Amino acid sequence: MSITYTCSLPSFSSSSVSNSTTFRPNRITCSAGASVAERKAVNTSEPLLLNAVRGEDVERPPVWLMRQAGRYMKSYQDICQKHPSFRERSENVDLVVEISLQPWKVFKPDGVILFSDILTPLPGMNIPFDIVKGKGPIIFDPITTAADVDKVTEFTPQEWVPYVGEALTILRKEVNNEAAVLGFVGAPFTLASYCVEGGSSKNFTKIKKLAFSQPKVLHALLEKFTTSMATYIKYQADNGAQAVQIFDSWATELSPTDFEEFSLPYLKRIVDTVKQTHPDLPLILYASGSGGLLERLPLTGVDVVSLDWTVDMAEGRKRLGSDIAVQGNVDPGVLFGSKDFITNRIHDTVKKAGNTKHILNLGHGIKVGTPEENVAHFFEVAKGLRY
Repeated sequence: MSITYTCSLPSFSSSSVSNSTTFRPNRITCSAGASVAERKAVNTSEPLLLNAVRGEDVERPPVWLMRQAGRYMKSYQDICQKHPSFRERSENVDLVVEISLQPWKVFKPDGVILFSDILTPLPGMNIPFDIVKGKGPIIFDPITTAADVDKVTEFTPQEWVPYVGEALTILRKEVNNEAAVLGFVGAPFTLASYCVEGGSSKNFTKIKKLAFSQPKVLHALLEKFTTSMATYIKYQADNGAQAVQIFDSWATELSPTDFEEFSLPYLKRIVDTVKQTHPDLPLILYASGSGGLLERLPLTGVDVVSLDWTVDMAEGRKRLGSDIAVQGNVDPGVLFGSKDFITNRIHDTVKKAGNTKHILNLGHGIKVGTPEENVAHFFEVAKGLRY
């Protein structure tokens, strides 16, 4: 059975969305502009985010923000002064927990994501790297040949990143099911891009040269990342992660045809492998700039597709279909606007997403320099919404 929801957007003024502690929820009637699955009765023992993903009846969309723990927060900057190495901050249990909880303590988001990096597993695969301030990730020995791929080893999380498991376990206890604890991994093609390019890239010439001139070499590398990332997701889930987001940041540099060869099958294999042992673990897929690939993303089997801000939410809903949950997709730049402007964009996004299977988020990570008070306002408005 399916039902079509109608929609209307209430009027609001700056006074109704002030930072006052007497803020009253805005009721908003939402629509996805298409048929959506009928909502199920809510499970009050689970975090709101998990209920929303499963299509249960929730009073509002859950909200969290990508990169919500990071450089825009004064408290994080203070930690950076004491611990200038990103690797140290992301590989020390106490620091990982403290940083992950900073936005939780201030904003109370519905998702608390582990502070880490998608490249964290690389040393455990015999791929040394570092993250250099002002330059970003540096791969010391870029992968260019079959012999290089042969040197890549299978990742054993419990051996190489025990601090990740310990941090997730602590976060579950600290958050106490008031929000969902989120883990994350990098997708095979994106990890391969970093390792072949030697770091970040603007043109992706090296990875495409390898893909189109020596596809067997790239496929061999992608196979290794696929096996290891499936293992890593399971490890995170076993240690406390209640949902895991897969970042395929660079897959959108591929044409649809090449995405179907070098990304899609590996993402699908990860999902299939994880679901065999963790069938109820929600998996979220985020690929920046994915408008040209949108219809292909649900083919991976993930539970949630996270949209970037270049896709209209209502159009994205129609293109993805009613069976899959969506996340997003407010432009991070909106958080530099006025509070009224931020409020308006939140309402617009929620209205277009409809009142089922939606996680409110940005369409990308929070930008450096974003005013903390505007982030606070974003959460205040979002948590005050009612379907």
